[in-house]
Amino acid sequence: MIDFSLSPAQAAVSKNTREFAAALLKDARSKYVTIPNGPERFQSTRPIIEQATALGLTKGFIPPALGGTSGSLVDSCLAVEELYAVEPSVALTLLANGLGLTPLILGGSPEQQREFLAPFLTSSGSPLASLVFSEPGGSANFFEPGGKGMQTTASFDDSKQEWILNGDKIWGTNCAGWDFNGADLQVVACRSVVPESASTPTLTPHSDSAMLLLVTRDLINRNSAGSYTVIRHIETPGHTACSGPHIRFSNLRVPASCVLAAPGSLAAQTLINATFTSSAVIVGAMSVGVMRAVFESAYHFARTHNAGGSTDSLLERQSVADLLIDIKMRVEAARTLTWKAAHGLQSRQHGAEELAHEAKIWCSEAAVRCCTDAMKVVGISSYSQEYPLQTYMADALVLPIFDGGNVGIRRRQIQRLFLEKGYEPWAASLGAREEANGAEKEGD
Repeated sequence: MIDFSLSPAQAAVSKNTREFAAALLKDARSKYVTIPNGPERFQSTRPIIEQATALGLTKGFIPPALGGTSGSLVDSCLAVEELYAVEPSVALTLLANGLGLTPLILGGSPEQQREFLAPFLTSSGSPLASLVFSEPGGSANFFEPGGKGMQTTASFDDSKQEWILNGDKIWGTNCAGWDFNGADLQVVACRSVVPESASTPTLTPHSDSAMLLLVTRDLINRNSAGSYTVIRHIETPGHTACSGPHIRFSNLRVPASCVLAAPGSLAAQTLINATFTSSAVIVGAMSVGVMRAVFESAYHFARTHNAGGSTDSLLERQSVADLLIDIKMRVEAARTLTWKAAHGLQSRQHGAEELAHEAKIWCSEAAVRCCTDAMKVVGISSYSQEYPLQTYMADALVLPIFDGGNVGIRRRQIQRLFLEKGYEPWAASLGAREEANGAEKEGD
């Protein structure tokens, strides 16, 4: 039976997160926006992350079986919406911890999970985790046969049982930590090489060479100076208090025990795909939060303002009402698609992966459209710093292009699903066809 009502526990998640956002995030931007330097804006938000950790939000990214308090993926979507509706920039710093920890949660050994999750299971400090994936040359075709693949490489020093990591990464939220000497934990995607010589390493095929390394702040400190550097910080139009700089690994030595996914298998690719599939739903929820905020802002404006000398509110004008109706419908549709995709992934329903990609694509692109329509409601005043709509527009613009760009990655993922033999377009909603199941069994 279909039921879209929240359980008491889910209602509590929304309420508690809403209260946290109102208490700690609501005024954050008015404070950090006065700081002209991007890195310092990011650093100024550290007390908020400390309070979030003290309240258990960081521990909430980790499942109870590993010592955390996380709930279902639907619960996560509820919390993300509440955070993003108030302050996307600080929210992204907090939520990036979840992205950074996911590969370790999904694929780490018990020993690795005990060691590397420990800083995130406490109620003190402001630990940061990061999935370090993108590179300056782009990342959409890392695993495509015939392509260059990842240019960040690791070669194995058998005498010391260490991997030597080299290469540049960019856009890894939180990767440099609070003082830009490395996050508490970086999960670094790279490619193994056989160092025939320093200048001409032999690259193995992409599917066999991909690997994930666990790089901690302590590990960086044990390496020589210059093995980890920030090349430059990036100023962005939105999410202006986040950090995702261009970083460089230069002969950084990583013990073999820190290999999360070894080369010679598809483990790294599998973990990366699984991580970005779940994060697609999270971006859907981020988008819902932005859409919700711009609707409320534009709706309030339309209720309380009139046009020129008219005594009628803007809301009584059909053109304004139609814009608001379109925004409201997109919010409801986006939220429902996000919840459905989250529930499908959590319960491992057939076709849920496609729904996750669709949620990321449709919701993120709808968020940009909603910001545009909300600005039309307010008019030229929406372009002023006095109103929040231009800020939300700047934040929304990145949603279709980060966490797997909609054109280069997300739509291609759906395209590959379309090309699979026996593809069932409505399985996620109506269930897998019995004849299809039978055909699969016959082919086994």
